[in-house]
Amino acid sequence: MPIWNPEFESMSRDELSKLQLERLKTLVEHAASMSPFYKEKLAQAGITANSIQSLEDIAKLPFTTKEDLRHSYPWGMLTVPLKDVVRIHASSGTTGKPTIGAYTRADLDLWAEVMARTIYAGGVTEDDIVHNSYGYGLFTGGLGFHIGAEKIGATVVPASAGLTRRQLMLMEDFGATVLCCTPSYSLVIAEEAVAEGINIKDRLSLQVGFFGAEPWTEKMREEIEAALNLKAFDIYGLTEIIGPGVSIECEHHAGLHIFEDHFYPEIIDPSSGEPLGYDVEGELVFTTLTREGMPLIRYRTRDRTVLHTDKCACGRTTVRMEKVLGRTDDMLIVRGVNVFPSQIERMLLEFSELEPHYQIIVDRGKHELDILEIWVEGVDNLFMSVDPQRIQTLERKVEDRLHEALVVHCTVKLMKPQSIERSLGKAKRVIDRRQLDK
Repeated sequence: MPIWNPEFESMSRDELSKLQLERLKTLVEHAASMSPFYKEKLAQAGITANSIQSLEDIAKLPFTTKEDLRHSYPWGMLTVPLKDVVRIHASSGTTGKPTIGAYTRADLDLWAEVMARTIYAGGVTEDDIVHNSYGYGLFTGGLGFHIGAEKIGATVVPASAGLTRRQLMLMEDFGATVLCCTPSYSLVIAEEAVAEGINIKDRLSLQVGFFGAEPWTEKMREEIEAALNLKAFDIYGLTEIIGPGVSIECEHHAGLHIFEDHFYPEIIDPSSGEPLGYDVEGELVFTTLTREGMPLIRYRTRDRTVLHTDKCACGRTTVRMEKVLGRTDDMLIVRGVNVFPSQIERMLLEFSELEPHYQIIVDRGKHELDILEIWVEGVDNLFMSVDPQRIQTLERKVEDRLHEALVVHCTVKLMKPQSIERSLGKAKRVIDRRQLDK
């Protein structure tokens, strides 16, 4: 089983806990002395490094939220002089100020290490050619995968996103064996190959793909693997913690291994903030145990998942997180019902007549109830039928399935292939016109 750093990835739980406690104390001492924000927060909580006697004491520490980062923008969360920061990344948020990630040279070394673990988990070695279609720039995806592949010694093609036809040419000419991009863009690549008459199995050498930055389902994994003839691995990360490199699937696809020696995970009740422990669904919280320039204590990710501690067959002993089930802050409340886009995607991909390209539109007329509409592309031959009732029948069938799962009525509109706008980065799945009208 490919494990880049067995010393830490396969460390016994007792040894790992001792290391985490030691690093947690160092973090609290560093934050209290170097960050005005944390100095005040920790003082209010009555916490010092010496008062932390066990990992359970982490529950006494204050939470950090995205709002805290925005209010402290740009430099209020730094714990080093600005001259020691050698790189800045920022989130792709669409409201308010962006949330930034500040990196010292030590932080970049840390990032390269966890990204090497990430890529190596998929079997990538120095002999591979990595075609990197994540965006380069303030977004962490492109440069995160870049430094990880370079640390392993693989050959990197920094293609970034866009110019899909050219990317196909480069993948074929250079013999790319690894593809890194968002799952939605991987399907754009596959569609372009079909449009250009390129037989991927015959002309490309792809073996492995790493897909993240947006939610995707097991059904979409099957779609991607079949379309691109590769093994697809799910990754997880966020700008505030490090970028990609927080966790990765191994070949058993039994959850995503979190690099716990650097990122301490918790699950909490999203309403009360109380710890929930393992094997229970809740909100994911991270403490960055080793970040130097901008460490975060108990950062609330707003992602909903479950953590498991049982040892994986791959030999890693670190906690595994399930695929993100949704978010606590971007869920849709439609007529009083909580609706998560990931729920809708799972239902849509149960139908072989549908493509994995869709949009969710929520609207509300004056003095009217919420209207939930799902636009989803159908397969080519669906629109070649001489039976005009076929599309309507399928629309009603999908509506019934969604109503059964969501307990809220919606309207499904089948679209022709290529009619929903494609994204070169994260796919825009939700259009909430109720917010646009405010």
